[in-house]
Amino acid sequence: MPSKLKDYRGMSDEQLALTLKDTEKHLFQLRFQSATDRLETPSEIRKARREIARLRTLQRERELAKLKDLPAEQLATRVTSLSAKHAAAGPGKRTTFRQLKRVRGLHAAKVTQAQKGAK
Repeated sequence: MPSKLKDYRGMSDEQLALTLKDTEKHLFQLRFQSATDRLETPSEIRKARREIARLRTLQRERELAKLKDLPAEQLATRVTSLSAKHAAAGPGKRTTFRQLKRVRGLHAAKVTQAQKGAK
């Protein structure tokens, strides 16, 4: 398992997801060993949790980069769908609100940038 951030950045999205899954499985095994008093090095749990955090952070960075690269029209449709989901006030209301806020900001920036380019 590579432990360097540079190695993770060089991986594809699928490889990153697979590594995350393996690391989560390893953490589960470590927790099980800890519960049965067979864990030799307790610091391994902390290391595994940090690796998971690194992997999820990279996935999130890539997700946001893809979102920023979307054209204004696709962002507009995403704003519409998130607005409808937010208006429904179902579970995940806070997450939906945060996503809506972020996408609205990106859409507004794209529209403003397009208007400046048209002048």
